[in-house]
Amino acid sequence: MSIAVLTRFVLRHKLLIALAWLAITVAGLVAAGPATNALSQRFDLPGRESTEVNGEILARFGSGGFAPPYVVSINLPEGTTVDSPGVRDEIGDLFNRVAEAAPETRSVSWASTGDPAFVSDDGRTTFGLIYPRYAGNGPSPDEAAVEQALAGASVGGGEVRISGLSDSEANSEEGGTGVLIETLVGAGGALLVLLWVFGSFLAILPVIIAGISILTCFLLIYGLASLTDVSFLIQFLVALIGLGVAIDYSLLIVTRWREERAAGRDNTAAVQRAMETAGHAVLFSGTTVAISLLALVALPVPFLRSIGIGGLLIPLVSVAVTLTLLPVILGSIGPRLDWPRIRSGDQTSRLWARWARLIVRHRVVALVAGSAIVGLLLIPAFQLKLASPASSAFAGDDDVRIALEDAGMAAGIMTPFEVLVDGRSAEAVAANLAQVDGVAATIAPIGNGWQSDGSSILLVLPEADGSSPAGRTTLEAVRDAAREHSDVRVGGAFAADADFIDAVYGNIFLILAVVLAVTFILLVRAFHSIVLPLKAVLLNCITVAAAYGVLVLVWQHGYGSEQIWGIEATGAIPSWLPLMVFSFLFGLSMDYEVFILARMREEYDNTGSTDEAVVRGMSHTARLVTTAAIILFLAFVSMAAVPATDVKMLATALAAGILLDATIVRAVLVPAAVALMGHLNWWMPSWLDRLVHPRQQASVKPAKSSRQSHS
Repeated sequence: MSIAVLTRFVLRHKLLIALAWLAITVAGLVAAGPATNALSQRFDLPGRESTEVNGEILARFGSGGFAPPYVVSINLPEGTTVDSPGVRDEIGDLFNRVAEAAPETRSVSWASTGDPAFVSDDGRTTFGLIYPRYAGNGPSPDEAAVEQALAGASVGGGEVRISGLSDSEANSEEGGTGVLIETLVGAGGALLVLLWVFGSFLAILPVIIAGISILTCFLLIYGLASLTDVSFLIQFLVALIGLGVAIDYSLLIVTRWREERAAGRDNTAAVQRAMETAGHAVLFSGTTVAISLLALVALPVPFLRSIGIGGLLIPLVSVAVTLTLLPVILGSIGPRLDWPRIRSGDQTSRLWARWARLIVRHRVVALVAGSAIVGLLLIPAFQLKLASPASSAFAGDDDVRIALEDAGMAAGIMTPFEVLVDGRSAEAVAANLAQVDGVAATIAPIGNGWQSDGSSILLVLPEADGSSPAGRTTLEAVRDAAREHSDVRVGGAFAADADFIDAVYGNIFLILAVVLAVTFILLVRAFHSIVLPLKAVLLNCITVAAAYGVLVLVWQHGYGSEQIWGIEATGAIPSWLPLMVFSFLFGLSMDYEVFILARMREEYDNTGSTDEAVVRGMSHTARLVTTAAIILFLAFVSMAAVPATDVKMLATALAAGILLDATIVRAVLVPAAVALMGHLNWWMPSWLDRLVHPRQQASVKPAKSSRQSHS
């Protein structure tokens, strides 16, 4: 069914469409709370060795497994070593105090083993490991007790530090309350922007469409959560990205509707024309966002796949509400809402027209300058360091890491592998695994929860950080050695990290290639061109890469995270986050590409001049794109107020990407590139045009050669 046919249908059945969406909205309002409560916080990988082993460790020992250990470092003053009188007893008392405060933890240190692997060469630095109970994505129930037991502690007059503690404040707020508050803040900011744009009660209309879209998504997610696990992250994405996307789509159509009414069309004809033009762009925009999320759906990672499936609902539902309910409202009470009309319906911007002419006259300079700015942000993107859920817990713990490394201890001692041994001597297995290349030490603790019903846990300390490529190489070597024994298996949080990264990025290039190819084919059909889709895909990839650069600067290196949020540099980015940023940002930034290029295509078909198409296209859409970007940016700023650090990082990347996309990319690079390529923008082989548009060949109007030559 074409947009024109759909619009005529909904305008003939206004009451039926309105009642249907009213019923869905009420159901969504009822389902929003239960849907939030039904979301999962699991990050595991069913079928992977680490998942199976960690599950058994938790079942038999009650701690560790998926939960990374807390690392306690002790730095003794000069002249004091671990062999000094009373020091070993003090270390033992320190860990005994932890055991009394959190009896379900298990710990190991130099005091309990006498193993030199826990001590630096000079004897002044030592460390211990405390394994807490696992609590999904939140802090361990043992965390507060452990932190309190170690507060103000010292050994031999030396400082005691602990790493691996979560930001308890960031994890204390309930998701449902946070989502509601941040969504209301985002909606309030969007409403202020819309009041400035429309100068009438039409400003409330996109917010209403967004609210209906969000509640409908929660209704569908509630049904989805009853069939499979759906990640808790989807609530933030639906509420805040859904807010921005739905407002963007309805803003585009309402703006075109006002333009058509200002041109003299009656209300019904204006609605019909707005839907056939802007509505067509909305359909393609929503489809490209949905396609970009296929990268998540295709992954063998349950929580990311659930986000992909749930994320697909955001653009698809927003498009459905915008294309069906919005024309009903505009066709019935739209003119009455357009009061007091402080701003006219003519959306042409003289400022943007002058800007576009400036870009067209200096297209080469503009392209070089814009590319240089974006290029500066691409440099830090190549420094991106991935860290999975366990290793990211240590990312900001520089004090402990630096203290141990300054003492000459291996970086990998903070990221041990847990080895589950059934029915044989853990000491013998430890001696065998100690011979593996890359292993700094193996430890077979006794007592204190390290043995249970014939099973034992031993620890393998790699030389390299377990989350680094070298550390993962050591892990595979340890696994190969363990497989020589049927009753020895490797687990632990950092083994789960390695499996996680492999699952996420093992076939990522093939998946992304498919996403880019499908997007390209869709845009070829939309733009009647091969060159424009290639440029659109390339610029969108550049936008995503630049957003990675901002992510690295602000969070990994800490140039902004501490100043804005009071959070120190993380040192690494959660491994799932870059792919999620790509999936959402690629599609969202393509929205603006479609909005602008679709109007340029329309103006080129009317004038036959590329330069004129750039100027007219920018004058009609640039203000709209800027407004839409501001609204989406405000939604991401609201998301950044969510306490969880991972969500703040996601919001930072998306906000930076949208802001960069709507300014440098869409305002400079797009018009400069289109103007520079001239008539090549519209080239498409005739055989391909017949293939994708077989019914439109007779009506295709070729550009005039005289105009083409000077453009």
